[in-house]
Amino acid sequence: MKKAVLCLILAAAALALRAQETHVDEVSFDARTTFHQQTTDGVYDSHFQGDYFNLHIKGQLAEGLTFRVRQRLNKKIEDANPFNATDFLWLTWQATPKWSFTAGKQPIMAGGYEIDSAPIDVYYYGAFSARLYQYYAFGASATFSPSEGQAISAQFIPSPISPVTQNAYSYNLYWNGHFWPWWKTVWSYNLVEDELQRKMNWVILGNKFDMGKLVVDVDMIDRFALAQRDLFSDWSFIVKAILTLGKWNICTKVGYELNDAANVDADGVSYDLVLPAGHDFLYGGAGFEYFPLGNDQLRLHAAYFRDNHDRINNFDIGLTWRFTAYKRK
Repeated sequence: MKKAVLCLILAAAALALRAQETHVDEVSFDARTTFHQQTTDGVYDSHFQGDYFNLHIKGQLAEGLTFRVRQRLNKKIEDANPFNATDFLWLTWQATPKWSFTAGKQPIMAGGYEIDSAPIDVYYYGAFSARLYQYYAFGASATFSPSEGQAISAQFIPSPISPVTQNAYSYNLYWNGHFWPWWKTVWSYNLVEDELQRKMNWVILGNKFDMGKLVVDVDMIDRFALAQRDLFSDWSFIVKAILTLGKWNICTKVGYELNDAANVDADGVSYDLVLPAGHDFLYGGAGFEYFPLGNDQLRLHAAYFRDNHDRINNFDIGLTWRFTAYKRK
């Protein structure tokens, strides 16, 4: 499947480049810095940190053939993984109005709004999202868009729960759509291989309820191996709410993740290597965002969060800014 998609994209590119213009549509940057404070067993600590500094490039290689790049300028490039600091590096061929094909480094299509959100907009993650080995990888996908706002994708890509150098893959079916304008969905089924060459099934139902000034995300995740006794004993439930009042957002997020102790194989190894058997993880927090310019170019935030595992009281005060260096007219 991967080779076929790549050949189609390369053939289309060769034909189109003879007659069509190549151009960059947009170059932009975004960054986030934080003053992080925490209290551990009554001991206070604090430091300034740079969270993200990203370069974005969007453009067209030829008619119907577009590209996108997102490079983390503050992330280390590793010898074993020279594209470690690159989130996006893909080409998309819009073959027909309803069919498109993408090859290159792209998000691994796991549903849910916590995983799907841009990292620069997430102040704290649950255990499942935070412990994935990778969420961006080189792979191939095909997308069918039957109507406006509805997209169904199939993807073949390295596994998010196995190190980059392992011969393990993920086979993903993904729906990004909506039932009504106020109920949007990011749902997926993922057949995921781990570093032991075992397979896990993920069913991820991400739901966004847009009620005007109040937006609520509800993610439900079930993870299971077919050999385990109870297929609904390794799961996550996450709720996030944002209330917008003028230039202010009041935010909260709470999650609970559980994996039953019985979910181990004959050798006593957990089927789920991300959230091991016998673990539960409760986390939550609240905060606010302020947009002094009335748009997302400048954002101030303050957020408190805690979990039952690390038992650290975290309090962040931060600044996010976005700047478009070039935009094609």
